[in-house]
Amino acid sequence: MRLTTRGQYGVRAMVELARCYGKGPVSLARLAESQSLPQAYLEQLFRSLKQKGLVRSKRGPSGGYMLVREPKLISIGQVVRAVEGPIAPVACASEELENCDCEWVEECAVRPVWVKLRESIDSVLDSTTLADVKDGHV
Repeated sequence: MRLTTRGQYGVRAMVELARCYGKGPVSLARLAESQSLPQAYLEQLFRSLKQKGLVRSKRGPSGGYMLVREPKLISIGQVVRAVEGPIAPVACASEELENCDCEWVEECAVRPVWVKLRESIDSVLDSTTLADVKDGHV
């Protein structure tokens, strides 16, 4: 399984917000500069992150984005799902099978392997927080 740039950039930007937690809002321009990411792309990602309740925004000259909770309470899995959608190596391994159009999904001998892989990925991402990454405890 390979994360898209949405997942990679989203996690990098959120870790940077974790570093700034408690110091007020951080502008997207500052996030883009500090992480060498395109600001226009961050705008798209932060719409998703805000919609999923992981960040909030403040308008105005000293505005920007802030985490809604402490970094230790936001998992990497939450961030990845907010910007990427469900995590699954193949559609039939997703917790939500509505995207799976395989006629063999119920009797597939290999599907349990894909589900086990997804569960392993979920476990790592959900047990790792922004604080863990920020503090180098991964």
